[in-house]
Amino acid sequence: MSEHRLEAFRARILERKPLRIRGGGSKDFYGGTSSGELLETSGHAGIVNYEPTELVITARCGTPLAELESALAARRQCLPCEPPHFGAATVGGAVAAGLSGPRRAAVGSLRDFILGVKLMDGEGRVHRFGGEVMKNVAGFDVSRLMAGSLGTLGLILEVSLKVLPIPPGDASLRFEMPQDKALEALNRWAGQPLPMVANCWQDGILSLRLAGAQAAVSSACASLGGEAIPELEAQTFWQGLREQSAEFFAGPDSHGPLWRLSLPSVATPLDLPGDQLIEWGGAQRWTRGDADAARMRETAAGAGGHATLFRGGDKAAGVFAPLQPALMEVHRRLKHSFDPYGVFNPGRMYPEF
Repeated sequence: MSEHRLEAFRARILERKPLRIRGGGSKDFYGGTSSGELLETSGHAGIVNYEPTELVITARCGTPLAELESALAARRQCLPCEPPHFGAATVGGAVAAGLSGPRRAAVGSLRDFILGVKLMDGEGRVHRFGGEVMKNVAGFDVSRLMAGSLGTLGLILEVSLKVLPIPPGDASLRFEMPQDKALEALNRWAGQPLPMVANCWQDGILSLRLAGAQAAVSSACASLGGEAIPELEAQTFWQGLREQSAEFFAGPDSHGPLWRLSLPSVATPLDLPGDQLIEWGGAQRWTRGDADAARMRETAAGAGGHATLFRGGDKAAGVFAPLQPALMEVHRRLKHSFDPYGVFNPGRMYPEF
């Protein structure tokens, strides 16, 4: 059946008409507006191989992310970068979006956990990049290039991912402090041997998540102080942050579009209208307000980073930060190498391709 689906995918691609690739549709809001006929991948599903002792799992693109995580949890393992579901996410869609959750700053991004991919290019050819072991790359790591490509380079057919054991100890703490003091504390703690895996500041409250060996977690809690967050409340909080179901994200559109700013963790507080929420030790900052795209991008660039229009708002000014000419040329060449006829998700990342 899988070979039949591959032939069906190839036939659609060889028509050389623009295609809008869709897995679970959970991230249809993200990126630019893609044109073309719909190509559903949800039927190409299933875990191909799982070796718990080798800490690697391989799944087809249409496999529900929840199914993959359930298989891992049964063996006390996880995908620690916590890619968000936002609904019925698929493995292929998670990789294409390249998004990571609250633990990203401590454990790495989704890109860092990709060992290999199986891909169909714009001429219907199937390629394998990487593999199913940690040391498999010599030269350019094409497999990780797929993370965050939003399906513009090809149709991801299978993905091999590195996984890790679930930490035995887990605790969350809460502190009252203003934004500037919270940023100072997070950057100071980042240089200490603390099992801090996630953090979040909003409205004068800094929340920390600690995970690892139980002795290390208990020692860190005693050293840091703060208020212990009950386990169930903590689980709800971090899940709400990962899935953007918390009030900050799920509030009415009248609160303004949602912007994501990627900055150096040491960047000082930003002068922007609206509400702000800070993650990743200060490296990821969310804001909802009335600032226009020009001001948002100017502010982010001034702080050494860039801004992305994540949800809502007017996409006419572009969702992602404009690229410098040299970097845009690299993107164009990559696009032409993988998709010479412009079949895959035109306009999803940049209007130029």
